[in-house]
Amino acid sequence: QPVIVITGPTGSGKSALALALAERRGGTVINADAMQTYDAFPILTAQPTALERARVPHALYGVLPLSETLSAARWRTLASAEIARALGEDRTPILCGGSGLYLRTLMQGIATIPDVSLEVREQANADWQSLGPDAFRARLADKDPAVVVRLKPGDRQRHVRAWEVAVATGRPLSDWQADAGQPAPWRFATVLLTPDRSWLRDRIESRFDAMLAQGVLAEVRAVFDRGPDPRWPGLKAHGAPELFRHFRGELERRKARQIAIDHTRQYAKRQMTWF
Repeated sequence: QPVIVITGPTGSGKSALALALAERRGGTVINADAMQTYDAFPILTAQPTALERARVPHALYGVLPLSETLSAARWRTLASAEIARALGEDRTPILCGGSGLYLRTLMQGIATIPDVSLEVREQANADWQSLGPDAFRARLADKDPAVVVRLKPGDRQRHVRAWEVAVATGRPLSDWQADAGQPAPWRFATVLLTPDRSWLRDRIESRFDAMLAQGVLAEVRAVFDRGPDPRWPGLKAHGAPELFRHFRGELERRKARQIAIDHTRQYAKRQMTWF
């Protein structure tokens, strides 16, 4: 019995297809989208509704607080457990999501990198702020030139991650990545949705407007009012940074809406390049 994978760019209809297929095949839908793993933005990240979850079992949706880091390796462990659980219940595991790196990690394996202490992680983030992106990148190039050539200059998260691994382990991240682990012990049947670009652009806009109608402003405002640490990984959900700027008085609502839509469209384009 295969593990079914439904993937594609954001807004392409993955969740609807997974739900229909799960009903037909007696399946369990397992989340493969990084942002849908967090608990605070169910509307903004388009998580399955309570009604949809009642129709078929769903797993790994809204299970982590915004403050926790979800690496590809950690998701692989969580997803593997849910796949085994579904198979043990004689249900078809259906992975659904557009996080391509996570899916590749599950299917092909990943190196097991030791944990990095909080002190090293905080110092690496502080160094990025104090040195600036260019100087930080130059320093990282001395330790791990192989990884630097693969990173975009302004990608704070990946530069900081590469630096903290090199400091904590004494070994470049590129070396760890070259030492991939074993692939998953299942057979995968993959469906990639590749909708027409103009249709997807319109779909992303209409979906964000639907989120606004469903109360996404109140959802994001509730998190904003808590004064969260801006470094929390879960705050990167598309639309959250723009709406935070709106709440701070930096953007009109209309402008925040348009920027969020534009950023989501750009992300969809990057996803298609990956796939």
